[in-house]
Amino acid sequence: MTANASRLLIDGLGSAAAACSMVSFAPQLIKIWREKDASSVSLRMYVVTVTGFSLWLAYGLVIGRWPIAVSNAVCLAMSGAILVLKLRLDREGSA
Repeated sequence: MTANASRLLIDGLGSAAAACSMVSFAPQLIKIWREKDASSVSLRMYVVTVTGFSLWLAYGLVIGRWPIAVSNAVCLAMSGAILVLKLRLDREGSA
């Protein structure tokens, strides 16, 4: 395999992984938005997830790898939205 073909394979693998990560939050976010119910969402899990994506975003920026930074920024925005909805809806439900 040539260096160019190898690089294309690596970039394709990274792009596929990023796309899967970004798309994976959409069904949960849509479900919570439509149903106005986040009771089945784990608060601890999303706090850790948002923290992880924040760190990955910082890492991507520090090393200058824009694909890492952009994909993690999108995942951070989506998981952050889920976390905000979870906190807001739980507060409204307990009031």
